[in-house]
Amino acid sequence: MGPGAVVVGAAILDGTPPGCRVLVTQRAEPPALAGLWEFPGGKVEDGETDRDALVREVREELDVAVTVGERLGPDLLLDGARGPWTLRVFVARIDSGEVRLVEHADARWLTAAELDDVAWIPADAPLVQALRELLGG
Repeated sequence: MGPGAVVVGAAILDGTPPGCRVLVTQRAEPPALAGLWEFPGGKVEDGETDRDALVREVREELDVAVTVGERLGPDLLLDGARGPWTLRVFVARIDSGEVRLVEHADARWLTAAELDDVAWIPADAPLVQALRELLGG
């Protein structure tokens, strides 16, 4: 990702907080991140809004249609191998389809109490506390 790149992630919930769960996915690649857990999502392409990119990425990665809601936490400014980039995570809900792993090794629905049971990718880790508060844990 080059300078100024924006990556969006989805905290997909299975209900209304508090007391619902969030869908997290396990990276299959690259080797440095394989086995770690993340919010599904990806890079915003030229001409896309953050929300449009998130709908597209989730459809490509999990084969489900989502509605994108409010933001989860602030922008996270990160340094990557190819320069600085911004991560924005949004709350989302599945509208249609069954989760099918296209790019990921695994997926799990976690409660607030289970958020520390997985090893998060470094980019998403700072948002775990905001997610815990949203889920009511």
